[in-house]
Amino acid sequence: MEPKKKIVAGLLGLFLGGFGAHQFYLGNTKRGIIQLIVTCVTCGLGALWGEIEGIMILIGKITTDANGNELVD
Repeated sequence: MEPKKKIVAGLLGLFLGGFGAHQFYLGNTKRGIIQLIVTCVTCGLGALWGEIEGIMILIGKITTDANGNELVD
């Protein structure tokens, strides 16, 4: 399996974070579903959670996928 790319995960978090897209990409299916539900229940306000995680991925605070593999540049 190819390593996940940091830029892809970060951009998914920034632009589609409310739908949990970055979590699905990183293999965190349960967390992605939770983000999707939170966004729906809060009428979109929960999307900030995904956007913040997208920024954290891009600046290097989140560095691994669901299996503990390092994200590559």
